[in-house]
Amino acid sequence: MSQPAENEATRRAGAILTVDLGAIAANWRGLRDAGRAAGRPIDCAAVLKADAYGTGATMVGPRLAAEGCRQFFVAHLDEGIALRGVVPEHSIYVLNGLLPGTEPDFVEHGLTPVLNHLGQLNAWRAAAQRYNRPLDAVIHIDTGMHRLGFSPEEAQVLAAERGRLRGLRLALLMSHLVASEEPNNPINGEQLSRFRNFVRTMPGAPASLANSSGIFLGPDYHFDLLRPGAALYGINPTPGRPNPMLTTVILRARVLQVRRIDALQTVGYGAAWRSARPSRVATIALGYADGYFRTLINRTHVHLAGHKVPVIGRISMDLVTIDVTDVPEADSQPGALVEVLGPHLTADDLAEHARTNAYEVMTALGRRYARLYHDGATA
Repeated sequence: MSQPAENEATRRAGAILTVDLGAIAANWRGLRDAGRAAGRPIDCAAVLKADAYGTGATMVGPRLAAEGCRQFFVAHLDEGIALRGVVPEHSIYVLNGLLPGTEPDFVEHGLTPVLNHLGQLNAWRAAAQRYNRPLDAVIHIDTGMHRLGFSPEEAQVLAAERGRLRGLRLALLMSHLVASEEPNNPINGEQLSRFRNFVRTMPGAPASLANSSGIFLGPDYHFDLLRPGAALYGINPTPGRPNPMLTTVILRARVLQVRRIDALQTVGYGAAWRSARPSRVATIALGYADGYFRTLINRTHVHLAGHKVPVIGRISMDLVTIDVTDVPEADSQPGALVEVLGPHLTADDLAEHARTNAYEVMTALGRRYARLYHDGATA
């Protein structure tokens, strides 16, 4: 992943997040093509919730639209409104559904609620009657997540009483996989069977089951629309196997100061790290206020001038300390840029060190970073 030229904002910044929109678009193309490998005309949406997993939805959305993506998913109504401002003609579905009193907002901005229970369905149908025109709707069936979605009992009611959809255009039937990143987990097949049974009761409606990892479970899971999220942004959808996705972000932080310490000196709050030898310690400009987790204490590393450099001591709100004893002094002066996240240490790697998942690493990316966007990937 190449680095674009810096600008005035990045020259002033303590940390810089570079987002490769071309890599995100290439990942989308690859996922779309994986879904079409069986020869069926399958469409591919893009999930842009949580500000496109921390990469910037208002930047990612138009780039994917230009690539050919026609359908987008967000979690919250306000996310949908913001995305509508930059993607004026495409379908935008709001996963959290229809909160009471928000019907006018959905209609005004041309957004489609993902209806998660009969109460939301009734409210949206009443809105269609008030506005005297058909409104698009997505029906979410819970096949095992036990979070959002029509319960099995509500699904049976809907299948038996199709008239409840009168006044609505059924844009999509969907469900969400529980353990798609575990291809041998039997719950995948159980959910597939439950979803198929419901789809059969609603002939003619397009259906969607596969998230990022679900795409790699095979054609049985693809139905009519793929819904990748995490994989678009470079998170590995096939844990335990090589990552088929391109790196999309690089996070770099500047060295603020370098100091020499003697052996047996402590660094940072709580004296949580002690030098075993005379050392050089660099302090870099990011911290837990920027989404760099406190659980990374003495557990991870960064990269500087071709060297793997340990992170030492507690993570502070604004600062992180690293041991640059083995880095040439010329390469570790104040102002030098340290790679915190990128091709040498991916979101999946950092998540393992922090005892979390790559989704949290990406969505925690801080708002204090200067951001650079470029279109570096063409393949």
